[in-house]
Amino acid sequence: MSQRTRPATRDDVPAIQRMVHALAEYEREPDAVESTERHVLEALFPDDGATSTFAHVAEVDGEVVGMAVWFLSYSTWTGRHGIWLEDLWVDPAHRGSGLGKELLAALAQVCVERDYRRLEWWVLNWNTPSIGFYESIGAVAQGEWTTYRLDGAALAALAAG
Repeated sequence: MSQRTRPATRDDVPAIQRMVHALAEYEREPDAVESTERHVLEALFPDDGATSTFAHVAEVDGEVVGMAVWFLSYSTWTGRHGIWLEDLWVDPAHRGSGLGKELLAALAQVCVERDYRRLEWWVLNWNTPSIGFYESIGAVAQGEWTTYRLDGAALAALAAG
């Protein structure tokens, strides 16, 4: 069996969208996914302008079975960019094979090569298997922070003034 991680290509979009749906199922939000393959294609590979969203994929014997979707963040404290990992997923049949760690290592390499200072993400509090994995590679929970979100009607109301 051969496995590898690499930057995503246009041909990977259907597999990425499949894994987005699988992740939503896992995170108990199966009806929350609004994105389509077209949205993913436009985000990762826009026809005009530079992309602001990136992805790496993991393959086993030529089949895409894992993904890391990410974008750049910026810290005013460090004066440098970082990577915000939006989604990390490895199909259940391939967990424990090292692919999740390889995907994170690929992003860590991007950080080191580009002098980015942070690789950050969030994880649901109940997701103990993922928390254990992240802690095993040296990640540290940032428990003093609370995530806020403004969306839907509240977002539209604020925008309207």
